[in-house]
Amino acid sequence: MRYRNIGTMILVTCFLILSGCGNTVTSSTSTVTKPISKNYFIFDTVVSIRVYDERISDTHFKEIEQLLEHINETMNRFEEESEVSSINQFAGESAVQVSEETFRIIQTAKEYAERSGGKFDPTIGPLVDLWAIGNGGSKVPPQAAIEEAKQLVDYEKLLLDESQLAVQLDDIDMTLDLGAIAKGYAADVVANYLQKQGFSSAIIDLGGNIVAMGNKPDGSAWSIGIQSPEENRGEYLGTLEVRDQTIVTSGVYERYFIDQDQLYHHVLDPFTGYPDNNELVSTTIITDQSMHADAMSTSVFLLGLEKGMAFVEATEHTEAIFVTGEHKVYVTSGLKDRFKLTSEAYEFAE
Repeated sequence: MRYRNIGTMILVTCFLILSGCGNTVTSSTSTVTKPISKNYFIFDTVVSIRVYDERISDTHFKEIEQLLEHINETMNRFEEESEVSSINQFAGESAVQVSEETFRIIQTAKEYAERSGGKFDPTIGPLVDLWAIGNGGSKVPPQAAIEEAKQLVDYEKLLLDESQLAVQLDDIDMTLDLGAIAKGYAADVVANYLQKQGFSSAIIDLGGNIVAMGNKPDGSAWSIGIQSPEENRGEYLGTLEVRDQTIVTSGVYERYFIDQDQLYHHVLDPFTGYPDNNELVSTTIITDQSMHADAMSTSVFLLGLEKGMAFVEATEHTEAIFVTGEHKVYVTSGLKDRFKLTSEAYEFAE
């Protein structure tokens, strides 16, 4: 079953480990210079796990796969037996009791909806399905259909009962979708698993949701390349050194269609029902948990440069890179000495 990055779908950072790993570290952690890796296809994307430790085994990779499959089977609304599918099935009728894991993700999604003033909305499924950008959509939907779908998007009608771990959509035909947060959560789950197994140096890539665990084997930071919004995959805007952090980007440059010479990207504004048309072309979030980076990258993109910058500056342990259509790059205060702009097509805003 396909897992679609629906809701305000996240278009994430393409990354590259830009520098070598140095000499092998022969400590008790058994770290190696070349990764032992495994790829999976899940969440409708390629998942890559690269662990720099010779102790990693097929059993570990199998257990990681089972963790990912569990999240997919629980939170994917296109899985008929999933908890999210059940919530949608009983929309407007009754509450559905879910696992604590699913409840916490939904609760977090609603918190981001509240913090962003509704710009991030986990009930945006009807609009995303209508536009189908990246899933076969090629024409602007009729205005009447957009207006009808907009009426079904309202996070305030996502009702949560923490005492019963119960979730209800208040109106029939509403659709809960966790596609803008669940992939980040899955990256965190994999990172937590590896840490509990004693592994400290790894790169986790869920279709571009990156978690850089620990250091490189030589003890230095990971050097991550941030995708240039208007260049081919692998062309980088700049580089950033990170340790034990996650990097997630939301942008306009991959999932889109062109109708009558107008580009329509996948980041939809719940208030207008259309792809957002502010000055930004991408936002990158750097923080400690990928789940939060996932939700926040969409939130700040839709909030726009000024409000998005304020949103990030008010959030602890979080930084961001904003890129505008005029090729200007803005960074939050904590990145001024960390992010290195390498593309000649862009310049830092004064």
